[in-house]
Amino acid sequence: MSVIGFTAADVPDQSGRTFFVTGANAGIGKELSRLLARRGARVLMGCRSRTKAEAARDEILRDVSGADVAIVDLDLADLGSVARAAQTVVGEARLDVLLNNAGVMIPPLERTADGFELQFGVNHLGTFALTGQLLGKLAETAGSRVVITSSIAHRTGRIDFDDLNADKGYSRWPRYAQSKLANLMHTIELARRLAAREHPVIAIGCHPGVAQSELMRHMPAPMRIFSPLTGAMFNTSAQGAWAGLAAATAPGVPNGDYLGPTSMLEMSGKVGRAKAEAHARDREVARRLWDVSEEMTGVRYLSG
Repeated sequence: MSVIGFTAADVPDQSGRTFFVTGANAGIGKELSRLLARRGARVLMGCRSRTKAEAARDEILRDVSGADVAIVDLDLADLGSVARAAQTVVGEARLDVLLNNAGVMIPPLERTADGFELQFGVNHLGTFALTGQLLGKLAETAGSRVVITSSIAHRTGRIDFDDLNADKGYSRWPRYAQSKLANLMHTIELARRLAAREHPVIAIGCHPGVAQSELMRHMPAPMRIFSPLTGAMFNTSAQGAWAGLAAATAPGVPNGDYLGPTSMLEMSGKVGRAKAEAHARDREVARRLWDVSEEMTGVRYLSG
């Protein structure tokens, strides 16, 4: 099956397969969980808020007869929580896909439980640590995948190795772009390292375009007012989930691929192959980012 023109209607039957979806209680994550459950998958919903997670789970159970969904407590802003969540998932009978969807966008300056700037800490470091701790479990199942969600914002991103924790200054949008560039560089470098070791797991990147989601809550008030209008032009949360669904389920997607919407400069529409900017493929920066990420998280994998 080609990913060109992929939508939710193209998701194959997923009976017998297990997916761990992070950020599953709202927006795109909830739509990913709903669609996968509808196709017969067991869905582990990784969520920070137990109350919101239960509400989202109950909504899916009402919407999808016989849905197999379970909550995994996960706060990507706390590496201890990440480790506990990974151990919970390792206890599952199988894991076919880790779908790294959760993220934060342009919040005020905040710190994670481990002292990292929130956007880099949640979007990249939490995802990096979770992925490393679940690779062994994924390897137990043939055809397993790691999916990492980036953004068109990676185009303007640069990795500020001299100030990753924003101790010298903080600007919301550049820090968001940095974190999303880190997501894409992680995907590409992960795919490279997996292939070099002939590892059974593959890594695929994706981005949702411009979609209505909980990420919009930190937008300036004027932009929030117009978000229903932009929603009519761009993707809904359900449409924003299409790229993640393609990365997670489309047969034949190659290791290291990057998928996203194909209309309006990749901001909306059906899914196809997305463009990773040249600086996202810089191997030297990617290796440095990997080493720094291992140091910051204490999670080491595919090294040496």
